[in-house]
Formats: sequence, C-alpha cells, structure tokens
Amino acid sequence: MTSRHMLVVSHTGREDSLVAAVDVCRQLVAEGVTPVLKADEHADIVAKAPDLMASVAPAESVPIGELELVIVLGGDGTILRAAEMVRGAATPLLGVNLGHVGFLAESERDDLSNTVRRALDREYEVEERLALAVRVKIKGEVVYETWALNEATVEKASRERMLEVVIEVDGRPVSSFGCDGVVMATPTGSTAYSFSAGGPVLWPDLDAMLLVPLSPHALFGRPLVVGPGSVFAVEVLARTQGTGVLWCDGRRTHDLAPGARVVVRKSNQPVRLARLHQGPFTDRLVNKFNLPTNGWRGPEGERSNAWSRFE
Repeated sequence: MTSRHMLVVSHTGREDSLVAAVDVCRQLVAEGVTPVLKADEHADIVAKAPDLMASVAPAESVPIGELELVIVLGGDGTILRAAEMVRGAATPLLGVNLGHVGFLAESERDDLSNTVRRALDREYEVEERLALAVRVKIKGEVVYETWALNEATVEKASRERMLEVVIEVDGRPVSSFGCDGVVMATPTGSTAYSFSAGGPVLWPDLDAMLLVPLSPHALFGRPLVVGPGSVFAVEVLARTQGTGVLWCDGRRTHDLAPGARVVVRKSNQPVRLARLHQGPFTDRLVNKFNLPTNGWRGPEGERSNAWSRFE
C-alpha cells in the first residue's frame, strides 16, 4: 500500500501552535500517516516531542506531488505561507485557526482532533480559489514574475513621498493620480487589505478581480471589479519622486523604479482549499467579523415573503 504523507505547517515560535503541531503529528502517526515538516519546524517539534524523531519526515525528502494534504495551524498568514510552499502542486490546504480572524481557516483550535480525523478519512471537499499571476515589466521586458492568493499591492516605498501611477484595464488607460498605492485583489483577498482600504467584499465563488486605490488624490479613485479575462496594469510614472514597491500576499516583494509596470491577470493555477463545512459564505462573513444581525426574522418571517416570487 502506498504510504500517505501530510505536510504540517505551524508557527512553532508560539507555544500554543507548537503544542497543536505535536498533537497533530502524534494523531497522524497513530493512523499510519507520515507527517512532513519544514526544516526549522521539524527541529522545534522534535525538540518538544523526541518520541516523534523516527516518525516525521523533513519536507526536503518528500516531493510536493506526494503530499496528500497540508494541515495548517495558525492564522491567514500561516495559510498564505503554506500555499507558497506547495505552489505548483495540486495539494489542498486545510486550515485550523489559531490566529484572530482566520478567514481562510476551516476549523478552530477546540475542534482540532476531529478536524484531523476527518482529514485522515478524506471527509472534505476541495474548493478552488482564484489566484493572480503577477509580472513586473520595464521597457516591455519581464524582470520579475510571481503570484498571489489575496492581493498584489503597488505601494510607495517612502512614507513622505506620494506614488504617481496610471491604472489600466485591458490595455486602455482609466486614470492617473497620486496615491499611497493600489491594491489588486482576488475574491479571497477582498476581505483582507482591500477590505481595509474600502473595497467591496466579493463572494469567493465569484470569478473576478478587484482594484482598489489607496488614498488616491483624484476625483475618480473608486474600486473597480472586472471579469476573469481582464488584465490590470499599474505603471509607476516617471514623475514619481522616489520608488515604489510591489508586495504579493505580504510575503513576496520587488522594488519598482519609475517607469516600472505591474501587470496582473488571473492565474491558470488556482489555490485549492479543503473544506469540511459547506455552509454559505454569508455565515462565515458574519461570524468572522462579528456582524450584528439583530432583527432578522429568518425564512419564516415577512422578509422571505417579499422574495418568494424569486424562489
């Protein structure tokens, strides 16, 4: 029988995350599954639980294509780090929230044992999330290429300087202005940086991309939502005093000199998330942001009657 490997990703610098990782590894080993760990996390976990030394495998020894699942213990930042680790493979990620909001996570710390059991029994569905393909061009030549699950952000590099940009959609200019930056986000990322900047929330099953200017000095600086076949471009204008910087998911960065052009389109490789619960995104949104719903009367109330003609 083919051996099973699951990558366990955690923030082992935090005691609660380290303890959770040890618990997960022990549960996997008890079921005959090999936990796979990144080098630094491998050292921390084995130091905490020496009995696991012979049962866990370093990530460098297991091709990512052989990973059945990634179990991520932490907040959205840890999940983004895990997505980066298995980029290029079809391995889904299953998040257990040990952070704060944890929009990408599927379960909470107090449900950890049951989450792992369901992962072992393959009791999950895989949901594909749109990702961004990102390129930086100078004089038509690609000088940097990366991707993003949440957002690609063009920002000013110096706090005291304004970034001068022109934004473009599908090869046509839309507007030029001074600003702090521009966020180009996926529906997944619409509840992250883009949301904080005043952008709309996009339901994750929507096939679309979002552009939100950051503090634009302009009459027209509204968010834009486009279809999956469209292409965004943000060019750092020559009149910019100083430089800009590209950030992707807050993890990958590249400096932008005046004249640099950032081109963003839908990636042909989505990120795959393992889902244990198939409830509506509306409930997740309400729960994560603790939104007030006082006064809602539910399906049996008068509000549903007003919409009955659509059912």
